[in-house]
Amino acid sequence: MALTLAIPSKGRLQEQASEYFADAGFPMKKSAGARGYRATLAGLPGVDVMLLSASEIAAALVTGDVHLGITGEDLLRETAPELESRIALIKPLGFGFANVVVAVPQAWIDVSTMADLDDVCAAFAHRHRRRLRIATKYLHLTRAFFAHAGISDYRIVESAGATEGAPSAGTAEAIVDITTTGATLAANGLKILDDGTILESQAQLAASLTADWNADARDTALALFSRIGARERAKASHVLRVRLEAADDAALAVPGLSILSRPSGVSGEYTLLCPRETLMDAMAALRAKGATAMTVQDVEYVFDGAEPLATKLFSALPKA
Repeated sequence: MALTLAIPSKGRLQEQASEYFADAGFPMKKSAGARGYRATLAGLPGVDVMLLSASEIAAALVTGDVHLGITGEDLLRETAPELESRIALIKPLGFGFANVVVAVPQAWIDVSTMADLDDVCAAFAHRHRRRLRIATKYLHLTRAFFAHAGISDYRIVESAGATEGAPSAGTAEAIVDITTTGATLAANGLKILDDGTILESQAQLAASLTADWNADARDTALALFSRIGARERAKASHVLRVRLEAADDAALAVPGLSILSRPSGVSGEYTLLCPRETLMDAMAALRAKGATAMTVQDVEYVFDGAEPLATKLFSALPKA
């Protein structure tokens, strides 16, 4: 296989990642006899799919054991504090949303900001002769965020289980954890600080900058990204066919429109690409400029000569 792609091995994140590739025309098929840990993408034989846990994917991207992976940005930034030198974030995928937040007991009615927490930390250290404990799995993110807030009178208690239960269990006074709605935190008597959101995370298609990006791997990545990009352009756009009595590109200078093809003679039919959200405005503008016989089509793919996702990857890779 030319390129190794890691996706989550179970749960909703695996389902969403599989649906993402299937929508682009690459349904995933688990390999026979691989104990469920290997798969392929139909239509793209150069890709070896590895099914790993979300945290294992982040680690494999850092070490270069896989070329591409889908996992949460929170895990990527926690695993690789020096992210930009090890991993390129190619595309946010619009699923797997969750925030890394600082949460404190609801009973702390006078504590709503990081500045308030700083005061509590100082008072706690003075009164108890020990530092206030913060339970978390996100050691690097927590240290960086607290340092930025100027808070030093605390210590991290590494969480091995349900972090939100640490304050009620008496093993920590506050926590840093991931949440989607905040409901679990509230159920455990906790509240998120007003300025305590460390990271708004979602699933990312990420590339390892330390993997062996040989010519075959680059070619396979280009084929993968070209199809993904073409599918996303198609879903975000309509294809318009319009007729102008006099062929004139200037008459089609409507915001958002791009010309896909031109008539061969002095008059005829143009094929245009139009963002879905501006369709009616574009149709009105074209009509005012003399366009006739306007039709709207939906298509499966819209390929472009320059693929932005591939360009983003290749520009981030170390020069050969």
